[in-house]
Amino acid sequence: MLRIALAQSDFPVGDPLANAERAIELLRCAGNEGAGLVLFPELAISGYLAEDLLLRPDYLGLCEAARERLCEATRDAPAALIGAPERDGSHLRNLALLFAEGRQCLRHAKQRLPNYGVFDECRYFVPGDAAPTVGEWKGVRIGLLVCEDLWAEEPFARLSAEGAELVLAINASPFEREKAIARESLLSGLAARHEAAIAYVNLVGGQDDLVFDGGSLLVDAGGVVAGRAPVFAEALLHAEFHPEARRFRPLWPESPAQPQEALLYKAAVRALADYARKNGFRGALLGLSGGIDSALVLVMACDALGAENVWAVSLPSRHTSALSRRLAVEQCRRLGVELLEFSIEPPFAGFLESLAGPLSGRPADVTEENLQSRCRGTMLMALSNLSGRLLLATGNKSEFAVGYATLYGDMSGGFAPLKDLYKTEVYALARWRNARSEVIPEEVLERPPTAELRPGQRDQDTLPPYPELDAVLRAFIDEDRSPAEIVAAGIAPAETVRRVVRMVLASEYKRRQAPPGPKLGRRAFGRERRYPIANAWRPWRDS
Repeated sequence: MLRIALAQSDFPVGDPLANAERAIELLRCAGNEGAGLVLFPELAISGYLAEDLLLRPDYLGLCEAARERLCEATRDAPAALIGAPERDGSHLRNLALLFAEGRQCLRHAKQRLPNYGVFDECRYFVPGDAAPTVGEWKGVRIGLLVCEDLWAEEPFARLSAEGAELVLAINASPFEREKAIARESLLSGLAARHEAAIAYVNLVGGQDDLVFDGGSLLVDAGGVVAGRAPVFAEALLHAEFHPEARRFRPLWPESPAQPQEALLYKAAVRALADYARKNGFRGALLGLSGGIDSALVLVMACDALGAENVWAVSLPSRHTSALSRRLAVEQCRRLGVELLEFSIEPPFAGFLESLAGPLSGRPADVTEENLQSRCRGTMLMALSNLSGRLLLATGNKSEFAVGYATLYGDMSGGFAPLKDLYKTEVYALARWRNARSEVIPEEVLERPPTAELRPGQRDQDTLPPYPELDAVLRAFIDEDRSPAEIVAAGIAPAETVRRVVRMVLASEYKRRQAPPGPKLGRRAFGRERRYPIANAWRPWRDS
């Protein structure tokens, strides 16, 4: 019997020596509980992904010192399997390193380098050769793989052919909707087809626009999932491996399945908490309008950072309704959040006076509407500067997609928690969170969405109803379907589809200037969806 531990933990980018010390601390804790081998995530030494830090010799020097420190620590601690970069001449490789008794015992270079979506590993690494990495540890034939190696049949099949009874897989696999289901199905199939058990450890925590869910797994050789780790939580998870049956006995309680709304909510909250902490912010603030988006962001901020570290700011104008102001006050009362209020009338009037010449003799339009939003953005940024708090943008994916947001206005901020959530998902997450405790007034959920930048304004004056809009956006953005295909599927009328697609393409320049937000699906705005700003392609014309 082999006693192992999965160190499902956060190893931040930028401080390899601190990551090594964190790993040593976890090694000693695991050893005190009887573990003989501890698995750490992919690139735990450097952090995933350190991007162009990996091109700096001085940073790689720190990674080398950290590896040596961890190796030395295994003289009087359990063995450690950890991910680290290593340069060999002009080549940099993404390694899984097994340290034991103060020496390196096994070394596997990642063979399959992902270069799609958010991944850009071919920019930094060269792949390892196809030879399987198999060795004996405490009487067990073990094989090593790194993350993407699992998503192809060959690397696992080679390990099995070399007699591996247990495959140890270290990972930095970002969260996406439905990915956990695909991941579990993949591992179960590999284990069943090749009669080898799998210990799968994954990174947890937020890193810029990525968030890692953990969700580590133990899979028996027959393909049965023996243990599921909690998601979005750090944990040191112990298990026994019985080589004669190639089965695990997890020594932690079963983690229950969670609905999609819970996973999306927890992903956004974890991403926000880590973004603020890792960037040194003492708290957060946001503009609270009395609408659904800012209401959900306020709850997320409180869950991530604590209500005592969050400011809600009401910035009423001549068009702000009494209902909006009352709902903002009520939500802050329920959450125990401090509410600040500053009228934007003085700066707005000043802008109108300064621009009186160009504005004269013409009806009010989006120019005046956006001036109000930009007054709010400027005041919120001033409060961020004064307080050292992170300004949270409250826009959602539907708005970012069609440009229903104001540059230097409501798009101002350092982080946008809802950036990869469509408006219909915002409502679903708000209702899921309210079912735990009713922190968002029901009237916020029931009222028609409005920016309140002109009398009687409603979002649906400018946009299709959100269920229809989001269906078109999902088809065009997430599924890459053409306007003709969207119309043929009966999702929306042709004119609606063309109008929405025009808005999406025309708003690329805005999205390039938007703050980062957590990637929650497979086509998040940012490095996962890279469209040119200057772009003559018109899909409704070419379909």
